[in-house]
Amino acid sequence: MPKRQLSKAAKAAQPVKQRTFALHWGSGVIEEEAIAEDQYHRSSIQLLRFTEGPIAGQREIRFCYYDPRGRFQRSPLVVDEEIIATLAKALKTMPRLREMLKKLVA
Repeated sequence: MPKRQLSKAAKAAQPVKQRTFALHWGSGVIEEEAIAEDQYHRSSIQLLRFTEGPIAGQREIRFCYYDPRGRFQRSPLVVDEEIIATLAKALKTMPRLREMLKKLVA
């Protein structure tokens, strides 16, 4: 039996699966994420919400990046002015993450 294709409207109506993370001190979901892509990697600022572990219920911010194939990289995030501008634009749609980051420059 051939696989049925969903229409764009049907795909949009389906719930989006939350991405998860696991760290030594707990695990949870990526609640919000600002992304900027260039030819080398996908820079990301993530709002992590812990659902398990000793800090369940807390939120943390992770600055990270993924390679062009979508694999998480364990190196420092280094961004240029163009990526900063793109991340700033993406943050406009991430209210909780934006509020936490404001505390860095207050």
